[in-house]
Amino acid sequence: VQLQASGGGLVQAGGSLRLSCAASGFTLDYYAIGWFRQAPGKEREGVSCIDSRGTFYSNSVKGRFTISRDNAKSTVYLQMNSLKPEDTAVYYCAYNIYCSVVGGSVDAYGMRNWGKGTQVTVSS
Repeated sequence: VQLQASGGGLVQAGGSLRLSCAASGFTLDYYAIGWFRQAPGKEREGVSCIDSRGTFYSNSVKGRFTISRDNAKSTVYLQMNSLKPEDTAVYYCAYNIYCSVVGGSVDAYGMRNWGKGTQVTVSS
């Protein structure tokens, strides 16, 4: 089972990026895929998650980010719009059975098979 995040880059504030999380070794349809991020010197933060029940977002990105999945391509996407400098971080994807939201943030408990991550840098 492998997950690989890609699509990061450098963008100006207000711009957009689309991240991809490509899954291999398992059937994506049956699992939840979560996006998380970690900025230098900060704790890992949940961003968004998608499972059989629907989509979930942390308060910090709600209304700006959209998560979607293409089961035929075994890929989950994270469309990030209206990017802010505080969105700068390494973004990771991971999987679980279901998504969990705790205190307004997507929770990483039980998430596994973290990929290498992709760097997103938003300049002001």
